[in-house]
Amino acid sequence: MNPAIEELKQLLAILKTEWEEDAAQYVAKMVHTPLQERRKEGMSWYPVVVTESGFGLGDKLYLEVEKTTEIYTPHSFGTGKAVALFSNSGDPKKRPSIQGVVASVGFNRLKIIFNEDELPDWLDDGKLGIDLLFDETSYKEMENAVRKVIEADRNRTAQLRDILLGHARPGFKPLKFDLQLPHLNESQNKAVQNILLSEDVAIIHGPPGTGKTTTLVEAIIQTLKSEKQVLVCSPSNTAVDLLTEKLASRQVEVVRIGNPARVSEDMLQHTVDARVQADKLYPQIKQMRKQADEFNRLAHKYKRQFGKAERDQRKLILAEARKLSKEANDTEKYITDALFDKAQVITCTLVGAANRYLTGRTFSTVFIDEAAQALEPATWIPILKSNRVVFAGDHCQLPPTIKSQKAEKAGLGITLFEKCMNRQQVSVMLIMQYRMHEQIMAFSSQEFYHNGLQAHESVATKVLGTDEVLSQPFVFIDTAGSGFEEKFNPENQSISNFEEAQILLRYIDQLLTHLQSISPVVLQFPFRIGIISPYRAQVEFMKENLAQYETLASYTHLISVGTVDGFQGQEREIIGISLVRSNARQEIGFLQDIRRMNVALTRAKQHLVVVGDSATLANHPFYRDFLSYAEEAGAYRSVWEWIQ
Repeated sequence: MNPAIEELKQLLAILKTEWEEDAAQYVAKMVHTPLQERRKEGMSWYPVVVTESGFGLGDKLYLEVEKTTEIYTPHSFGTGKAVALFSNSGDPKKRPSIQGVVASVGFNRLKIIFNEDELPDWLDDGKLGIDLLFDETSYKEMENAVRKVIEADRNRTAQLRDILLGHARPGFKPLKFDLQLPHLNESQNKAVQNILLSEDVAIIHGPPGTGKTTTLVEAIIQTLKSEKQVLVCSPSNTAVDLLTEKLASRQVEVVRIGNPARVSEDMLQHTVDARVQADKLYPQIKQMRKQADEFNRLAHKYKRQFGKAERDQRKLILAEARKLSKEANDTEKYITDALFDKAQVITCTLVGAANRYLTGRTFSTVFIDEAAQALEPATWIPILKSNRVVFAGDHCQLPPTIKSQKAEKAGLGITLFEKCMNRQQVSVMLIMQYRMHEQIMAFSSQEFYHNGLQAHESVATKVLGTDEVLSQPFVFIDTAGSGFEEKFNPENQSISNFEEAQILLRYIDQLLTHLQSISPVVLQFPFRIGIISPYRAQVEFMKENLAQYETLASYTHLISVGTVDGFQGQEREIIGISLVRSNARQEIGFLQDIRRMNVALTRAKQHLVVVGDSATLANHPFYRDFLSYAEEAGAYRSVWEWIQ
C-alpha cells in the first residue's frame, strides 16, 4: 500500500474525531442548555428586535437586530458565523427559524444575511432570538477532498500527494537567472526565485516582521508573467482580504470568492456579487427575476377548484416564470464565466475553493498563505484544482485551532506545510525583519530560527526616546515572592491574576505619562499600544480596568487589549504581556504552547514589557531561557519597584 494513502486514511479518521468533538461541544452548549443559560454564555441573544431590513449585495435579504437586555454580556457572535433567527411565540417544539450568516457585529447589534427571498410571516409574532449554529459544511468539504486525494491514481493529484507527503522528489527547473528585484531584499528575492523555478512545490518560510506578504504578492505577480491565472487561498478571510487588497493595488485583475457577510467592506467591490451587479446586463437580470416572481405569485393565486381553462392558464404563467428565471440565470452565468475567464487571480478561503464557481476550473499554481495555520484536510481542497503548490507561513507561530485533544495528539495539529517543510528541501526562510528593535527580536531568533534573523537598520536601534526609561526596548517584571497568585474561575473556565494585571497597567500608564511629558506628539495615531494575555479572564479584567489609570484612560483609542490569537499578524509600538500563571506547583498550562508565546513576544516594535512569576516559569526550558535572556539584556526588574 502507498504510504501516502495510508497516512491520509489515518487523517480521515482523525478528522472524524475532530468533527464529532466540535459537534458535541456545540450540542453541550446549545441543545442541552436552557435559553437563559445560553444567554449568559453569550451563545444566544434573546430577546432581539429587528431595527432594519432590506436586500443588499447579490439581492440577499438582510436584517439588523438589536439586543434589548443583557447588553454588556460577552458573547461569541462574530463576522462570518452561522446563526439562526428564531421566534419563541407559539409551540416551543415547532419553533420556526431561518438560517443566515453574521455580516457585522456592533456593540449590541448584529447584521445578518439570509438566503431567503422574503421575510418570514412569523417575524411579526415577536419573541425573536438569535442562536449560534454548528456549521458542518467545512467538515464535509474537507472529508470529500481527502477522499479524492486518496482515490487519485496516476494523475497530477496522485503525484502531488506523494511529493507533498515526502514519498517522491520534487522537481526544479535549472537556474538560468539570478533574480534581483530592487524592492526586495536578498532572502526575499531568493524565495521568489525558488518559486519560479519550482515544478511541484515551494515554501516561503516567513518569521515575524520579515515581509512574508510582500514576498508572496511579488511571487504571484512574477508567476503571472508566464501563467494566465492563479488561485490564491488562506484559511482565514482576513488574510484573503489582505492579499486581495495588495494584489488589486498592483493593478492585478482579481476576483474574490466568498459570502459577502464574510468579506470585509473594503473588499466587497472585488467579490463576484459586486462585480455581477456592476455589469451593464445586471438590470435586465433583476427585471427578469422580478417578472418571474410576479408570475409565480399570480399562478399560485388560483384556487384548487378550477376548470381546464384556469389550469391551462396557470401552466402558461408558470412556464413563463420558469423561462424568465432560466434566462436570468443563463445571463448571470454568462457574466460570471466572462468574469472568471478574465481574472488573473482568484482569491478565496481554503474551503471556499470548493465553491460552485470553481467547478471544473484548474490552475497551474495555487498559492496558500498562512499555511502553517491550516488544517491539512482543508489544504487539500485547493490543491485538488492545481498542478503546483506554493505555501507561505511560519510553523513557529500560531498552529491551527483544534477542538479535540485526542485529534490533536493523533496528529491533526501537524499541518501539510510543516510536513512538507520537514520532509522536503523546498523552503527559503526570510531573514531580514522590519518590525522590531534587535533586542526584542533576539530571543525569538535564538529559540525558533537558529539565530538566523537580522534586524533591518531602520528598526534595529529604534526606541521610544533617548532617556533611561524610553531607551530601554525590553523589560521583564518578575512577580516572584509578591504573593500575586493566579485564580481559577469555574464559570468561564479561565485563569486570572488581577494583581499582576494591575502591575502591567500601572507600568504602561507610567510609561505613557513619561512619554507624554517628554514628547506628546509621538502619542498620536498611528502610534498604538497592545496589551496581551494568553487567558481570556485576564484580558477582560484589563479591558474593564483601563479607565482606572488616568493616562491610559486618555489614550484608549490607541490601545487594544486581547488574547495572543487576536494579535497574530499585527504589530504595535508598545506591547505589554501578562503571563498570569503563578502557583506553587509550577504549572503553566497552555503557556507550554511556545509558538503562541513566539507570536506574543514579536508584536512590539519599540518597547516590550512582560510581567510574570519566575518561580513558576523557570521549570520550563523555554521560559528558563527567556529569564536568562532578560538577565543578559539588562531587562530584569523586580515587581517591588511598582508595589505601592
